[in-house]
Amino acid sequence: MESDWSSSKLLETKMIHKVSRKKNSPHPPEKYLNQIIHADTLQLLKDFPENCIDIVLTDPPYFLDKLDESWKHSRVASSNYQHTVKSLPAGMKFDPEKGRQFYDWYRNISAEILRILKPGGFFFSFSAPRLYHRMASAVDDSGFYIRECFLWLYTQNQMKAMSLNHFIDKMDLDKNVRESLKKRFQGWKTPQVKSCYEPIICAQKPYDRTFLNNMLEHEIGLLNTNVRVGLNMFPANVLTVDAVEEVLDKYFLIGKPGPAEKGKFNLHRTVKPLTLCEHLLKLTAFAESTIVLDPFVGSGTTALAAAKLGLNFIGIDSNKEYVELARRRLKELVKEN
Repeated sequence: MESDWSSSKLLETKMIHKVSRKKNSPHPPEKYLNQIIHADTLQLLKDFPENCIDIVLTDPPYFLDKLDESWKHSRVASSNYQHTVKSLPAGMKFDPEKGRQFYDWYRNISAEILRILKPGGFFFSFSAPRLYHRMASAVDDSGFYIRECFLWLYTQNQMKAMSLNHFIDKMDLDKNVRESLKKRFQGWKTPQVKSCYEPIICAQKPYDRTFLNNMLEHEIGLLNTNVRVGLNMFPANVLTVDAVEEVLDKYFLIGKPGPAEKGKFNLHRTVKPLTLCEHLLKLTAFAESTIVLDPFVGSGTTALAAAKLGLNFIGIDSNKEYVELARRRLKELVKEN
């Protein structure tokens, strides 16, 4: 486990406020605060006391093909395993057993997150559309209230369906027969359309007596409807960072990230928009001492969003390459401020 970040004296910068907790309130170990930590999430969270985190915002492994809890960066990122679709991790094969494994694994993760969240604390988790039912069930079965499902819409994506031509080419058939089969099934592909949304589960730890009591005691548990999107509209459960058409822009647009946001050095394949993560935190963070946890921090977008909003963060990832990416992105943010 590595919790040191040599250039992260963030308390000396204006982007991180001082932590002012209520006397005797639980809090995570100080050595983890405002750090990106290289560690196994499930093991590290056992160091955290109960009721010490306000918000969890994360994008976990989806257990599609090689992306399980023990995935290897070199295997997933290697272009040797990619074919027609170049921007996706290698394989992405559909395997129902992976969904069941994901449920078991994420229920354990969710139970630990439930323990460390404050009463009324929020748990946001991105999902792949075809695994959302597994994620929602795992979170629900661990004891959370399922409050909402946000939909992040986007137009720029690649078709994931595959043609049958490469299978036909491998068949022991006459060339003319193979060409006849290709012609017969032209345009017919595996049952996958272009996916243009990601579901984001919004769950909440059961609150303490009433919403008002919970806010007075724990300073978390309500949504900030002063936040506006699009043309000064109330927040909705549909979000888009791309201009799609007038009606979507008016009601759901939260702002498109700039081209330099990701960073040329960032090799992470599924970087989430900073504005999207900021929006979810603005909706739920009430106190200046709010602590945001991302147990699968990836390239660090959740940590950056929290830092930009003046909130405290803790980021954890088992992949050393991603930990270094996240730390570098935070260094760049310090320079900008």
